[in-house]
Amino acid sequence: MYIIKVKGKKKIPNYIQFRDDNFTLVGYFSYKQGVPLRKMDKFGFEGKEKELEQLIESLPFGKLQKVEL
Repeated sequence: MYIIKVKGKKKIPNYIQFRDDNFTLVGYFSYKQGVPLRKMDKFGFEGKEKELEQLIESLPFGKLQKVEL
């Protein structure tokens, strides 16, 4: 699975996209730094919210990265 952090503009918030190995969009959610992640079990990251949050904070905007947690 791949993750990308997208910068929002004005009224559109920043968001995170999850894509599968064929780069098909699996899901996305808006992201605000400092706000805890919720409902990560939909993407298969149940119980790994802290590790995922650290990865997202260190991830630059617009850079696609493979996720293996």
